[in-house]
Amino acid sequence: MTKLALITGASSGIGAEFARIHARRGGDMIIVARRTEALEALKAELEASEGVSVRVMPADLTDPQAVTDLCAAVRSEPIEILINNAGFGGQGAHVDRDLAKEQAMIDLNVKALVALCHAVGGVMAQRGKGRILNVGSSAGMMPGPMQAVYFATKAFVRSYSMALAEELRDRGVTVTVLAPGYVETEFAETADLNGTALVKGGGKSPASVAKFGYEQMTAGRLHVINEGLMGFALNWIVPLVPHRLMLRMVRKMQTKA
Repeated sequence: MTKLALITGASSGIGAEFARIHARRGGDMIIVARRTEALEALKAELEASEGVSVRVMPADLTDPQAVTDLCAAVRSEPIEILINNAGFGGQGAHVDRDLAKEQAMIDLNVKALVALCHAVGGVMAQRGKGRILNVGSSAGMMPGPMQAVYFATKAFVRSYSMALAEELRDRGVTVTVLAPGYVETEFAETADLNGTALVKGGGKSPASVAKFGYEQMTAGRLHVINEGLMGFALNWIVPLVPHRLMLRMVRKMQTKA
């Protein structure tokens, strides 16, 4: 296999675009998501257009056993690139939302990502080479009223990825965390965000975000934001805003009109 990649959440959106970019660069891959039909369609597209090898591994990564099974299945594979893209959010006040959905969000956004980084990243470290790209969010750089759990999971992804990057950098493995703003994918519908100021403002295309993230991962960057102005604001202005004011601003953005 040529530069084998494992990509989660590959059935649509940013994940599918990561797969297309990797295929255009001649890389083989293992693609993971819940929707078998969508994965098979992507496999057929990429194998026909790029001549690469694509293996489909359908899995619901909110299920701990499915994550365990996936880690066991890929541990012996010569994976050089791991892209943890799978994740979802959910709009509404935390105590009014279904607890099972909130916990499933943690299972996918946090626990599955950690398990794959541990399993695949551990093998990469033994081999002395590899690249990991964890898809976080600009949401991980602030608290998020009306999406409290989602923002918190992305804060975890940011902290965990950066710490892991430091631990692995002397062992030939880079870890990049991508923190985009709003992206026009199925995320808004799944998270029930339609009607919020966040969605009304529009977002970047999945293809542009995936291209930026893939290039930054290839370059071995640590923490990257796909929009320059937003990056400046998040890094230099947001930390100085009083907490209560920031909470009100984010809540307004996440609340339906």
